[in-house]
Amino acid sequence: MSDNFLDVIHAAVQKTREDHLLIELHGKERRPTSAAQLLHLVAHARGFLRRAGVKPGDRVALLAPNSARWVAADLSILFEGAIVVPLYSRQDPRELAVMVKDCSPVLVIADGPELAAGLRGAWPEHCPIEDLRDVLRGDPVHEPPRPVAPADPVTIIYTSGTSGEPKGVVLTRANVDYMLPQTRSSVDKITGGQRADKVFHFLPFCFAGSRIMLWTQLYRGNPLLLSTDLQNLVAEMGAADPHYYLNVPAVLERIKNGVGKKIAERGGVALALYQRGQAAFRRQREGKAGLADRLTLALAKKLVFSKIKQQVGPSLEFLICGSAALAEETQWWFELIGVQVYQVYGLTETTAIVTMDTPGGVRPGYVGHAIGGCELKLSDEGELLVRGPGIFAGYWKREQATAEAIRDCWFHTGDQCELDHTGNLRIIGRVKNILVPESGHNIAPEPIEEKFMTACPRAEQCMLVGHARPFLGIIVPGDVPKEDIDAALEVVNASVPHYKKIRAFIRVADPFTIENGLLTANQKLRRRAVEQRYRAEIDRAYAS
Repeated sequence: MSDNFLDVIHAAVQKTREDHLLIELHGKERRPTSAAQLLHLVAHARGFLRRAGVKPGDRVALLAPNSARWVAADLSILFEGAIVVPLYSRQDPRELAVMVKDCSPVLVIADGPELAAGLRGAWPEHCPIEDLRDVLRGDPVHEPPRPVAPADPVTIIYTSGTSGEPKGVVLTRANVDYMLPQTRSSVDKITGGQRADKVFHFLPFCFAGSRIMLWTQLYRGNPLLLSTDLQNLVAEMGAADPHYYLNVPAVLERIKNGVGKKIAERGGVALALYQRGQAAFRRQREGKAGLADRLTLALAKKLVFSKIKQQVGPSLEFLICGSAALAEETQWWFELIGVQVYQVYGLTETTAIVTMDTPGGVRPGYVGHAIGGCELKLSDEGELLVRGPGIFAGYWKREQATAEAIRDCWFHTGDQCELDHTGNLRIIGRVKNILVPESGHNIAPEPIEEKFMTACPRAEQCMLVGHARPFLGIIVPGDVPKEDIDAALEVVNASVPHYKKIRAFIRVADPFTIENGLLTANQKLRRRAVEQRYRAEIDRAYAS
């Protein structure tokens, strides 16, 4: 079979007999799209693109939420040899306009008049926007994918822009040709590869990791259940009852904290067993469990944790987690309820993946070993450098930024990391996020923030501050009681050296969200934006 991932996906979808290859979830309702129907939509979209004058190598932007239509549009652009520029449908139109102007697409495909109007308003110049539903009604073109050379770009994915303007990451056919066999093999090792897996998917396809998951399932000819409303995620997840799904740490933290809150409100025997069971499990991991611990843990698993597993997902076998480092305690918690979490680490610039956990090799707090063909090393400053076939071609129209990122064939990730003796990777934080208070110590905020979140279950977010300040402080959004914050700080401060102790906290009402510009599109903190927004509150905390 051809190594060209486009040919493989085209053949796999043609070959599959799945009547429900893509299943949209609308609340508890399922709306299936068969493999034949998907190919029918792709054929009509290819006809529209040709009539619109789209040629191989042209850039076509796709602005839409996840749906079977999104998948059809993506494949049709790829099969025509054009370059897909996926855009996040919930992102501020002004930010989208910056990306669209940067890549100068010959066509923008928007799913509905509201998204089109938002982009037109932010981009008043000539904006070649077509409605996605119209695109899917073109005269059909039933042909194999057009030839695409290994070095040819297939997609430009814009980075989240935690600092400065986003940059377009150019991924080639060769990048994806390398990655999909890696991901298919990894999934098959976990599942056994002997069945059609029920895979639920809610992360936007415009992100690299999410797109790789989509393409991996199509590559395998495996069905995918699609979320269509993030506000109704609980109902959709219940209707999907999946074997596994891709997620980000924030979602798993929310599940864990939500369960803990409900049990705390109920109180009584359930709460006592929940707390004692976790303590016994911790002592077991440390090799300190006695007979009483083993009996308590067995009883807690039977009466409490097995029921939590039924609520979280009756058919759930494992989870795949990426985007950021997952708190070690959260990974242990899911293992306690009977759900293994496999971590994945990577960036858009590495075609989404650098390391992956494997069955039997999971170490909570670590994100796995390098995938085949990928090399890792640490700089003298502890920054992770990566080399291999997954490294991107460069940033779109940014030669200097590309030269700074890729030096001597090594991509500089910007992540501060550790490698254990087996090569298992641990993410400490972003090199650029390092705080240097007046004491002169270099402090990575992420591990301390993780400790605080573990010690303060009522807090859903936090951010450490203190650069060029006399001591560290922490911003805690939302309605978190002062006594909970005080108690958490006492726990954190007891476990860190003096220069890492948090000596002030700043409570703010509004959560960090994508809409208020304090989170990136893939849920990462925009630290500079948070500091600017709450500058007055931070100054008051240090003045008191």
